[in-house]
Amino acid sequence: MGDYHFVYKDLEGASTQWDDIQRKLGNLPEKPPAFKPPPFTPAPDEASLPKDKSWIDRKTEDELEDLEDDRDLDDDRFLEEYRKKRLAELRESAKVAKFGSIIPISGSDFVREVSQAPSDVWVVVILYKEGIPECGVLMQCLEELAARYPATKFCKIISTDCIPNYPDHNLPTLLVYNNSAVKANYVGLQRFGRRCTPEGVALVLCQSDPVLNDGQGGGDQSREAVIEEVRLRFIEKVVAEHEEDDDGSSSD
Repeated sequence: MGDYHFVYKDLEGASTQWDDIQRKLGNLPEKPPAFKPPPFTPAPDEASLPKDKSWIDRKTEDELEDLEDDRDLDDDRFLEEYRKKRLAELRESAKVAKFGSIIPISGSDFVREVSQAPSDVWVVVILYKEGIPECGVLMQCLEELAARYPATKFCKIISTDCIPNYPDHNLPTLLVYNNSAVKANYVGLQRFGRRCTPEGVALVLCQSDPVLNDGQGGGDQSREAVIEEVRLRFIEKVVAEHEEDDDGSSSD
């Protein structure tokens, strides 16, 4: 038969007289302090919190709408105006966050997603086919722009799903829509420069219209801000490339 033995343990934190003697002699480590749960602190009552700017900032969009009939805010013009301002900010943020990536669509989606897009939304559509290298190059540029300018809607559709028998030698093709109308179209990569980069594509798209929008402004202000940002990014890239070239030549 197997040799069985049992180990008996006292309650956690308990100590015998023998253990106490051994600790005095230095043969055992000091006994750890007994566990004490943290004191209970009840959550603050929402009604007892002071109604100030930080109180408004903690509210969600729905909660801010519910406060429209709050009598306390009716007596505080500053808080009521701040509530309206905060509500407008949340609604604008929700609108901007609607996009941010390239949306794949089919032929049956085109009218709803592109032609019937809201009049204040610019839509950039790429007609493409898998396996065509030029389509992949432009797609990478658009993916970066879609993330950088989330208030602009980017869509992609297989060329022949959009236009039956559309020739492959015209790919990729970009269509720019606004207010149910085609504002521009670009066939191939030639218009975007010898090296197709996100900055080059952004400059072409914003030549005459505020196509790209980061959600921080609108109209000509947004267009000018985009062009200035693109120029700065382009300069930074050129400087970085020259620095890499210099490092490579010095190591040789």
